[in-house]
Amino acid sequence: MHYTYVLQCIEDHSRHYIGSTDDLKRRLEEHNSGKSPHTSKYKPWRIKSYFAFTDKLIATRFERYLKSGSGREFARRHFELQSDGD
Repeated sequence: MHYTYVLQCIEDHSRHYIGSTDDLKRRLEEHNSGKSPHTSKYKPWRIKSYFAFTDKLIATRFERYLKSGSGREFARRHFELQSDGD
């Protein structure tokens, strides 16, 4: 399976990060251990939402969509994300 995920900073709930992976548990551990430069200064993180796909390309496209302007608005409305996060 391939996953598109939304992380939420535990200490600042307005901070979010969107990514994709084929190993969700490992990827969360990497974010929380500081291995990702985009998320290291806002750790620790928790998984807010995730979506499973059988096709890696679809997971990657959904990640890209969620990072777009209309995708951020979609996430804000449907996942209760504040609009100033990643």
